[in-house]
Amino acid sequence: MTAPLHERIRRDVEARILSGALGPGDRLPTEQALMADYGCARMTVSKALGALAAAGLIERRKRAGSFVARPETHSMMLDIPDLEGEVRGRGEAYAFHVTHRTVRRPRTAAERALGGQGELLVVEGIHRADDRPFAVEYRSISLNAVPEARTRDWAAPSPGAWLLAHVPWTEAESRVTAISADAKLADKLDVEPRAACLALDRRTWRGADGITSVRQIFAPGAIDLVARFGPDRRR
Repeated sequence: MTAPLHERIRRDVEARILSGALGPGDRLPTEQALMADYGCARMTVSKALGALAAAGLIERRKRAGSFVARPETHSMMLDIPDLEGEVRGRGEAYAFHVTHRTVRRPRTAAERALGGQGELLVVEGIHRADDRPFAVEYRSISLNAVPEARTRDWAAPSPGAWLLAHVPWTEAESRVTAISADAKLADKLDVEPRAACLALDRRTWRGADGITSVRQIFAPGAIDLVARFGPDRRR
């Protein structure tokens, strides 16, 4: 069975794009040129170009013509891990133990960017799985953004789990590095000195307001961090 002419035009143009004969940003022949090449009406050409646009292969610009679409910018997102859920999902008992807690003014430029002219709640603690330490956490929370954090004791849930559940955020920045455990860190994680550990540094904002800044350092093999990426995830 012979394919309709608009389908033939679509396939021909698609083949030129996929072969590289037409590259990203290249202008396609005009509708008039395609009408002359295929001996057809404008409606037939328009139907073929509409199908190519719907497939994301071309962009149709009013008064300018049709152009091969450029690859979409891809975004990568490292999900904010729920450590309690991670541990319980493995069938292990979870606990977070606070080792230090204080309220103070920002001292560095980074802390002032987080807390502004207000105070910070600084919490340090250890995440445990079946009573084994698997992560050390150093967290600062802006009390301008989250005033209710001031009176919490953080015995349960952990600061991260509570913030995820109660404080909406609009932007996050994460950085993952490998570090060698010094004697102090090795003691907290119950690992050998100079053991290779994973450090996750993260900041979150709500609009222009900083919410929290945290460094979590994981014992070797304690967690897998997965980043997801694809075409613009807001769609």
